[in-house]
Amino acid sequence: MTADPSGPGAAPPPGGTVLDAHLVVDRGTFRLDLPLTIRPGEVVALLGPNGAGKTTALRALAGLIPLTGGHLSLAGRHLDDPGRRIWTPTEQRAIGVVFQDYLLFPHLTALDNVAFGPRRQGLSRHRARQRAATWLARVGLAEHTHCKPRHLSGGQAQRVALARALAVEPALLLLDEPLAALDARTRLDTRAQLQHHLAGHSGATLLVTHDPIDAVVLADRLVIIEDGHVVQEGDVATVTAQPRTDYVARLVGLNLYRGHADGHHVRLTDGFQLVTGDRHVGGVFVAFAPSAVALHPRRPDGSPRNTWPATITGIQRHGDNLRVQLDGPITVAADITPAAAAHLKLTPGQTLWAAVKAAETRVYPAAAPLNVRAEP
Repeated sequence: MTADPSGPGAAPPPGGTVLDAHLVVDRGTFRLDLPLTIRPGEVVALLGPNGAGKTTALRALAGLIPLTGGHLSLAGRHLDDPGRRIWTPTEQRAIGVVFQDYLLFPHLTALDNVAFGPRRQGLSRHRARQRAATWLARVGLAEHTHCKPRHLSGGQAQRVALARALAVEPALLLLDEPLAALDARTRLDTRAQLQHHLAGHSGATLLVTHDPIDAVVLADRLVIIEDGHVVQEGDVATVTAQPRTDYVARLVGLNLYRGHADGHHVRLTDGFQLVTGDRHVGGVFVAFAPSAVALHPRRPDGSPRNTWPATITGIQRHGDNLRVQLDGPITVAADITPAAAAHLKLTPGQTLWAAVKAAETRVYPAAAPLNVRAEP
């Protein structure tokens, strides 16, 4: 294949989109089919379960594996288009990458790690080191320029890796689980620092992560993929408020069901009926938080409109509360306090009653046929 004839100075595509891609990659029986666009200054988080295709997408963008279909354009330059026999090697793409394990060169100082990219771009050793020193100062490591990776903490190594990626002034910044290798305390501080630096990046950023907190804090838009395809996409508020698959529901911590609404009644796909606070007609999703589920030793009287017998299948700690997994007419998760659990003397296999008030449910139209029954 030949490299793209349009050079780095080509005009960006209409609308100011930095990344305009349709990534089609066949790997054995698996196919990634992912349309993806990112605007200037926008941070997009790519989420999905293991095997969904996140790593394949990242490697295709970085030029580590070629597309088998679709196209990839960055800042108006065509990088990969099998139909036109266009292929651009990794080193010729305006892309910076922060790998999950950072992959710093162990024999180089922090300064020379960051200067490596600018040197590859043709800058003199002096100018590359000047740029590297500027970036290390920006990430708060001016005093660590001569340290080698083995003398850096996890958070410091992450910041060196970020500085190295940004020092090449990339049109696209790829972050591959950038906080996964950090302990909880370091992760909190480093996430805040990363948020600050991403806000100052004028190019496009793609964050690949398993962590919903990283996605919610750092991203402007979420793209969720399962089995190589987009199952939901939108801003953080929309996706978290209206999940459309089991995976997304678990990600945002909601119980999710699909059914057919007739006014305030929704008959689920397995025949169970829920009473809801909102009126709808037609195919809908019903969602409610685990904290909305109340547990009772006997069938409750009074206000709850939805009650059913349930059997405890598991109990785990969840923050300051306990998350109780329940089986029955519907599978559901409930969050209760340790004091409430002690009062109820909860144990796996125990049968009790679950209740959810109609006002605690959230109902919204189901746009596509999905088989949904979530267990947060």
